[in-house]
Order: sequence, then structure tokens, then C-alpha cells
Amino acid sequence: MNAQNQSHLRGLADEFGESTNSIRKELNNLTSAGFLVKQNDKNKITYQANIEHPFFNNIQDIIRKYLGLDKLLEQILSRMGNVDQVVLVGDIAQGKDTGQIEVLICGEKLNDRYINYLTERLQELIDREVIFELVNEKTKDQGLVLFEK
Repeated sequence: MNAQNQSHLRGLADEFGESTNSIRKELNNLTSAGFLVKQNDKNKITYQANIEHPFFNNIQDIIRKYLGLDKLLEQILSRMGNVDQVVLVGDIAQGKDTGQIEVLICGEKLNDRYINYLTERLQELIDREVIFELVNEKTKDQGLVLFEK
């Protein structure tokens, strides 16, 4: 989801509940195929998405669709008013699908009543808890920017 996320072998093994050997094998396969970039960080090897890979954008789009983010963004922008920025924050922005999606919406004269309806409707559509936070100013260093004017 977020190209800036990095992880290492043990962290991924813990997160997925798999052995380090099986995770190592898959990381090597993904690195060999060019989907991941391998970096030495002191005594740890970290892995990160290769944003230069020709299929990076396609894979990111597939993940967004799987998570329902394409529907989420479409709904927000069509009826929310004067939206300046939409930022995905929380666990999902860090690549962890915990079942909760947190979104910051920046803009003026946003439709508060519609957001309550939208929250319930999206939770039904994508089967995840959706939390919107309305803010007045754009964020710079927080989360994954999905839309910006």
C-alpha cells in the first residue's frame, strides 16, 4: 500500500505467523523478480517495494481495489464538498490490514451529515470499520495521500 514502508525478515515472519525460512524464500523470489528492493541496514536486511518496477502502479491499484479504497475515495470526492486532501492514516497506511481504515479529510464546508451516512455505507460495502476525521489544514508527513488538490 505505502511504498515507503520497509520491513525485515523477522518482522514479516511475526506479522504473518510463518517461519523465517518460508518468508526468506518468498522475499528472495520477490527480490529476484524485481518487485522488492533489498537494503542492508546495519545488521539487518530490509525490504521495500520497488517503485521503479514497471508493474508497481498496477499492483498498488489492485491492492487498493482489494481493500476497497477505490470505492472509498470515489464516494468521498463525489459528495463531500470542497475536499482539498484525503489521507489514509493508521495501520492500513503502514500496510497492516487490521480491519480498520482511518482517513483524514481536509477541506472547507464539508458535508458533516453525509459523512455519517458514508461511514455506515462504506463499512457495509468493504466489510471494514471506517473512521473519518475532518481537518482544516493539509497534513504533510502523516499517512498515505490518496488525493490532493
